[in-house]
Amino acid sequence: MPYRLYKEYFLRVERWWHDAATGIAGVDAAHERIVDFMIRQSLDAIAPANLPMLNPEVEHAARESHGESIRAGLRNLLKDTEIALNHENRLPLAPGRDVAITPGKVVYRNRLIELIQYSPTTGEVRPEPVLIVPAWIMKYYILDLSPENSLVRYLVGQGYTVFMMSWHNPDKGDRDLTLDDYRADGVMAALDAVSAITGALKIHATGYCLGGTLLSIAAAAMARDHDSRLASVTLFAAQTDFTEAGELQLFITEAQLAFLEDLMWQHGYLDTKQMAGAFQMLRSNDLIWSRMIRRYFIGEQEHPNDLMSWNMDATRMPYRMHAEYLRHLFLHNDLAEGRLSAGGRPVAIGDIDVPFFVVGTERDHIAPWHSVYKLHLLNRGPITFVLTSGGHNAGIVSEPGHPHRHYASLQRLPGEPYLAPEAWQDEAPKHDGSWWPEWVAFLGAHSSPPAAPPPLGREEAGYPVLDAAPGHYIHER
Repeated sequence: MPYRLYKEYFLRVERWWHDAATGIAGVDAAHERIVDFMIRQSLDAIAPANLPMLNPEVEHAARESHGESIRAGLRNLLKDTEIALNHENRLPLAPGRDVAITPGKVVYRNRLIELIQYSPTTGEVRPEPVLIVPAWIMKYYILDLSPENSLVRYLVGQGYTVFMMSWHNPDKGDRDLTLDDYRADGVMAALDAVSAITGALKIHATGYCLGGTLLSIAAAAMARDHDSRLASVTLFAAQTDFTEAGELQLFITEAQLAFLEDLMWQHGYLDTKQMAGAFQMLRSNDLIWSRMIRRYFIGEQEHPNDLMSWNMDATRMPYRMHAEYLRHLFLHNDLAEGRLSAGGRPVAIGDIDVPFFVVGTERDHIAPWHSVYKLHLLNRGPITFVLTSGGHNAGIVSEPGHPHRHYASLQRLPGEPYLAPEAWQDEAPKHDGSWWPEWVAFLGAHSSPPAAPPPLGREEAGYPVLDAAPGHYIHER
């Protein structure tokens, strides 16, 4: 009975504060979101499920185990405290041993990237290779986790030559790297290497999250400069218009960016703990409070899977580049509005003249699918849009055979009228299972007949094999 009384009381308090903080005439929507978010954080701290003495699961576990759950929770707390005090960052699953184990070679390295070329597993491959541009705010192996859910391994098995960019984890010496450096020494350097190694006239370019945004900038610059090497552009949970850029907008105002730049100035980068803390706050109930209750008061042991282990493998952000992309993309929306420059001249997403394959996920709080869908307003070419179950990561890592997966897909041809997101949902055919085969079918429709695979690296062209995959940069901490 006391649990139910407090629950009802809390729900009423929650509704009252939400009504008090939102829908206020004359208050800017951005400020309203910030106030509502901070109230939400405060209320989470006193939510019934987050107070051990009011959580029936805690009481039940303690009674059934005769107090052993509380003792186990204390041991977990002491263990985690020791790890934190010793500044340890031990990954449960190690890259190159447990994850990121698809065979391949590092065939290029510069100050920003290593380029991995994966070994073929089929007798013939499509002549058009696939280049994958991951986000620089995370390690690339989200797309090469365990063998059974590795997108890279799946794509190689479908007869494609696959190249993956692995970003350098920046330090204080990289403080002045710019967003355009990431385009030129990242995407464009990788495209040059892929062209030289394979001899391909066309390349399927793929970008994930901010890697997809960076790829879009590069593709727009290529279109502007009459560089026709792209066969298609695929974007996974990647935004090109940032007017509805998800919950991260809570942290992106002029005042907060000025504070963040001051914070980064001393070290020359944004520390991994600061980045992780921002993402944890966005989902505090799942990533902080719920974990704390289950680990420290119910005594549960964690058994990290490959996705959880990858999530612990954070990266730093160089001072100048981080400030530039937050201001130019999130704050001012310069890419969508034609003010962003690449190589000293403006670029426009509307100039890209190749087919798009775009994936949004239903529960994405980082790149909401409505925001990803806005590409339809920026480019009038052919766009195959897929909306899949899951969130920003689990929706992309959605291998065939994974239970409880579904997606919808619809192609917009040039000249067809714009469909609002809700109308698109009504019209798009629904499917059970993974969207990966749908992507492979799209790539196949824009590829030439299979032929003999290219060599791994090409020393005579200046791209010798340097190392075995996953390379060196993936291990930088």
